Amino acid sequence: MIFKRVGDDRPYPDHGLRPKDWSALPPRQVRLDELVTTKGTLDLTALLDEDSTFYGDLFAHVVEWKGDMYLEDGLHRALRAALQQRQVLHARVLVVD
Repeated sequence: MIFKRVGDDRPYPDHGLRPKDWSALPPRQVRLDELVTTKGTLDLTALLDEDSTFYGDLFAHVVEWKGDMYLEDGLHRALRAALQQRQVLHARVLVVD
């Protein structure tokens, strides 16, 4: 099992963070098996592209809400980590009440 659960939406309320706002959150390690995805599909090109993080954040974006950790952005990073047999991912985590 790679993820805790595979979802296809964001069940948590809108947090209002813009992509550049995430950089204020320090990255930390998150276990892959604790993550719930917010996308049920992945563009294979994004997974295989060596420069997939060139224009984006180097770290995945995770929203912690009601005891679950939702992978909002960075599914391709998480799958790469799993393919490399790593159990953790470096991510920026936003706690939403």
